[in-house]
Amino acid sequence: MSRKIVEISGKRLALSNLEKDLYPSYGFTKAHILEYYRRIAQFILPHLRDRALTLKRYPEGVEKEPFFEKRCPSHRPPWVKTAEIRLDDGEPMTMCLVDDLETLMWVANLASLELHVPLAKAASRETPDSVVFDLDPGDGANIIDCARVALILRDLFSQLRLSSYVKTSGKKGLHLYVPLNRKETTFEDTKTFAKAVAEIMQKNYPELVTARMAKKQRETKVFIDWSQNDSAKTMICVYSLRGGEKPVVSFPLAWEELEESVGQNDPEKLQVMYSEAVSKAEKNGDLFQDVIVKKQKLPHL
Repeated sequence: MSRKIVEISGKRLALSNLEKDLYPSYGFTKAHILEYYRRIAQFILPHLRDRALTLKRYPEGVEKEPFFEKRCPSHRPPWVKTAEIRLDDGEPMTMCLVDDLETLMWVANLASLELHVPLAKAASRETPDSVVFDLDPGDGANIIDCARVALILRDLFSQLRLSSYVKTSGKKGLHLYVPLNRKETTFEDTKTFAKAVAEIMQKNYPELVTARMAKKQRETKVFIDWSQNDSAKTMICVYSLRGGEKPVVSFPLAWEELEESVGQNDPEKLQVMYSEAVSKAEKNGDLFQDVIVKKQKLPHL
């Protein structure tokens, strides 16, 4: 197995098993994964910074069972930043903070294909930066149906003078964010708002939307998962790879792209591969930048 010592910002890092094929049906090796995260670093790091990271590791590749790792591995280099997070039972847990390129490369070298982050920063765990709507298609629905729902939500929020932003989940659905970035916001606020919106959507678009979690209720509909607005939950980070058959990325979209995909009824347009992710980000910049800086206030519904 290959091993390579690299130096990043004065930090020495041992990269291992570079030829290991972690996406076997596609031919995408550990070296390819490291190169992807190196090239996308300038775009993903602002969305990882100061957030307690949950790793989803695929040491034997995407065709074998992965595992989640919340505790920052004890064998971490001394320069990896961490945060002490107190669990519900009061027990402290040390979690990784990925604030720089060298830590991102170290995490990727652990075969952490997927990077999951909470909606709040580690220093303010009970203050969500956004309210999120996880649009999940049930059996008989697809990502185009999710796009239709996202466009309706965009127009609804626009009437409330709220800007919203959308990204692919990297799997079947879409994630819509309404940035807040206000110190007084609580998860009770965001969850209450998200649930109210989901129920309004279900009432007005009963053939398209459900706010109910039961699988039977989701057939041919898009489930708006409002429950993700919780301090204990995480979302796949924008620009993260996903552990599917192909190296697909959770990627931000312009609203025009969503409109075009719906008009053409083309689900493939909403599946962004790693190579397209890098080229589009380098060309268009970070379409999700406002999510971490734009300040907005939730109205009372």
